[in-house]
Amino acid sequence: MTPTRISLALAGLFSLAAAAPARAGEAVITYVHPETFFDLPFATWERQDMLKNVADHFITEARLLPQGQELKVEVLDFDPAGRLHPSFRGGSEIRVVTGRADWPRMTVRYTLTGNGQVLASGEDQLSNMNYQMRINRYWDSDPLRYEKQMIDDWFKQRFNIASR
Repeated sequence: MTPTRISLALAGLFSLAAAAPARAGEAVITYVHPETFFDLPFATWERQDMLKNVADHFITEARLLPQGQELKVEVLDFDPAGRLHPSFRGGSEIRVVTGRADWPRMTVRYTLTGNGQVLASGEDQLSNMNYQMRINRYWDSDPLRYEKQMIDDWFKQRFNIASR
């Protein structure tokens, strides 16, 4: 490709990006009685780390909401994919995913506001029953890849937002 064609192609891409609507939604995530959540790590620091990573993913996805909108999510129940089994190495558990009845599940209560008005609210049951049969855009090394995919699906279904 000649330098002129490259410049024109880049200019076209930049103009498309500039024409896209600005996205900068915000999110506030809270956990309601996380001590009752099923199959979370036993160690406090591991449990907190997992819940922080899930909350961070909600916040990342909420940035795709239109500017000025805020999403408040209360996680009422959370059961990540797989089951925890004791490990004799290092004292922490090992998560075993079998693809059977161990899919990720979550219950959320949400409120989406914009310009001081409630745009949407409700309570949803999230699940990803076919979590091992689908193409997943997250790395195999990501311990929350199935949960993130489930959250992405919810954003797409509920708010018509496709993940990055």
